[in-house]
Amino acid sequence: MYRVERLRRTWLTGAGSSQARIRLAGLSVLALAALAQPMAAGSAPAREAPSLREQAAARLVAHAEQRGEQASRDDAKITVTRRSGAEWAFGAAVMKARRTSGAYPYGWLFIAHRDREARDGGEPRWRVAFEDEARFADLAADAPMMTPGERELLTAERAESAGDKRTGMRLPFAVGQTWSYTGGPHRMGNSVLSSIDLAGGDLKVRAARAGKAYTMCKGWIRVVHDRGYSTDYYHLWNQISVDGTAVPAGKFLGDAGTDVTCGGGATGRHVHFSLRQHGEYQPINGYGFGKWVIREGGKPYDGYALHGSSRANVGGRVTNYGALASNQGVVDTDGGGTLRRRSGPGTDHDILGELADGATVAIECSANGTEHVGRDGASKVWHKLSDGAWVSGAYVWTGTADPVKGWC
Repeated sequence: MYRVERLRRTWLTGAGSSQARIRLAGLSVLALAALAQPMAAGSAPAREAPSLREQAAARLVAHAEQRGEQASRDDAKITVTRRSGAEWAFGAAVMKARRTSGAYPYGWLFIAHRDREARDGGEPRWRVAFEDEARFADLAADAPMMTPGERELLTAERAESAGDKRTGMRLPFAVGQTWSYTGGPHRMGNSVLSSIDLAGGDLKVRAARAGKAYTMCKGWIRVVHDRGYSTDYYHLWNQISVDGTAVPAGKFLGDAGTDVTCGGGATGRHVHFSLRQHGEYQPINGYGFGKWVIREGGKPYDGYALHGSSRANVGGRVTNYGALASNQGVVDTDGGGTLRRRSGPGTDHDILGELADGATVAIECSANGTEHVGRDGASKVWHKLSDGAWVSGAYVWTGTADPVKGWC
């Protein structure tokens, strides 16, 4: 390099021999010739693969459009919360909505795995799977950054649950508190009426059931539970920091607020509480929370909640009575009277006493007996209670038409 530079200076100053000029010219020609050499066969420049965020955004748009959702790359928010080496990533993919009433964001947790080898001469590409896809569970089983507890929840087999409305959940605030029921079943992201609005009390929003909590967006936490359920909590202020964090039932998640970072509208402080199952929003109608059953109305935001025969319309008050266990039921006399306890499964058996409307009962087993017609129709099922007495299943809400602890 020193010799070439020295010869170059000599050339430019006009000094030096013609032999030096010839030598420098020769070096320049050789350098240009080297640059002009064609690349060897098979050594074409590799095409650069899209980044993880670019590929996740493209998959989010396609995934949403397949489900009839409006989607735009400009509204896709991809948050990568964990990586393992250069081949694994985990995070949240959210499609933001307009910041206006009647608009709703939606999103999924995702796992991404990068191919070890390039395809078609390009760079290795990311394969992205969302939580409502079968491949998501497969990747969760192999992803090194997932904890054992996460794997157990995210890889659980999808059990058939048609007609089973039991959630084992409380309302998303402290047990014993009374809040306002400010919005009946309405949307969160799609046409399914999956959500209700709640406000008041101490404004402290709490997990409806134990699970693993994840941040979807500022103001939005998702808790993944067992049995394929998950719950969303939106409009939060002062939300806790979570990324697969284990939370018990009743864990503080944030304050009811008006945050709309990912879109939508909020005219007053509240929590937008949504039900999901198997990675999709679930119609919340008929499901139980805090021993209240949610009922939809003729249009979004209408409807009411029932605790036994006690009814809370929109604008009414609901007290959190805690979660209903899988072997329990709530007395619903469909009118507010009392329910007779008998010595056997039928009206021909002796009366042992009465139960108040709204009472919680523990069920030992069930049998067929005298048919009665309750709020949800006719039933011949009778339940044997933990104290040995029997009651008609037509007047006990359990969340399922089947026996909750088998036949006697």
